[in-house]
Amino acid sequence: MDSVEIGLLTCSPGKEIYSLFGHTAIRVHDAATGQDVAVNYGLFNYHTPYFIPRFVFGLCDYEMGIYPFDLFMEEYTEEGRGVVEQRIRLTRQEKLDIINALALNARPENKVYRYNFFYDNCSSRARDMIIDHIHGHVGYRVNASVTSSYRAMVHQWDEQHPWDSFGCDLLLGVKADRQTTLRQQQFLPDSLRASFASAKVFREHQSPADLVDSTWTVLEAQTPATGSSIFDIFTPRVVISILTLVVVLASVREYRRKKIYWGIDLALLLADGLAGFVLFLMIFSKHPTVSLNLQILLLNPLSLIAFYSVVRKSRRSQYSIWWTVFTVCILLFFVGNLLQDYASGMNILALCLLDRCIVNYCVHAKGKYASSLNTNKKII
Repeated sequence: MDSVEIGLLTCSPGKEIYSLFGHTAIRVHDAATGQDVAVNYGLFNYHTPYFIPRFVFGLCDYEMGIYPFDLFMEEYTEEGRGVVEQRIRLTRQEKLDIINALALNARPENKVYRYNFFYDNCSSRARDMIIDHIHGHVGYRVNASVTSSYRAMVHQWDEQHPWDSFGCDLLLGVKADRQTTLRQQQFLPDSLRASFASAKVFREHQSPADLVDSTWTVLEAQTPATGSSIFDIFTPRVVISILTLVVVLASVREYRRKKIYWGIDLALLLADGLAGFVLFLMIFSKHPTVSLNLQILLLNPLSLIAFYSVVRKSRRSQYSIWWTVFTVCILLFFVGNLLQDYASGMNILALCLLDRCIVNYCVHAKGKYASSLNTNKKII
């Protein structure tokens, strides 16, 4: 075991949404035999039927693979991603235990696992494989003044990708805004790297030692070409703001003419209901952080039930009670800002839908009331 070195590999982010947060792997190098392999817990088949829905609902399986380190580096070289290695300070027995555990884990019946982005992923698997086989206690340096939520940590890596960030925030619920422990924060590869960098190992009858013996950059990350796309200009907030402006201008015209353009309500309610139906399905997801999502008060699946009644009554110049229901839901949505951080532009969208509730009331319900008063005056 003297010739064996085991290291933690931390890879920089890629361009695809599943690689925006980086990657973690283990390297096992035997200088005596020349054997040099990468142990990767992030293998998956993108062409698996219904891969995206399975990933969203927490039903996606990943697997562990062991292959030559040169092939591992070739992939990251082609993608222009950097790789940093931290050599772990281990005893002979600890190295042997880790290698035996990896061999057992690589068996066909053991290598597949149910992937969970926050709780069981490539970083947590690599961490546990190393830490669980150290004969002692590993202590991390914790800064009590620094706290973070899952959502905040995700934003550190997807903030330069506004639409990806919007999609993540749309699916993440209240539990994603809770404060996390240091161990929970290690689901991110770079957070695990930083934790290892300052960690100490406390072995019996030995002085505390650094967990990491040495660190070096195996592969420098290439600087990505700069340039803006239409998606960088028309961010979710911009698109929603434009939509809201158009709807408000239409509402002003409707109020002046005392006539509702029911086609606007039909389009908004259908889109709102379909998005709400997706959030409703997330209640049954295996991801704990998406089951309770207050954005469902705005992106409301009830819109799919209500749109027919709303449009029919609107064409008859009648007020639908559904607008009152939506008004209550939207007001509760605004209160939910105290408990959950919403996706970018969602509060603006709430104002857009609230505008439809108000204009329908003013044109139909209030208009009908004013008309009845005028009729009573004539009778008198």
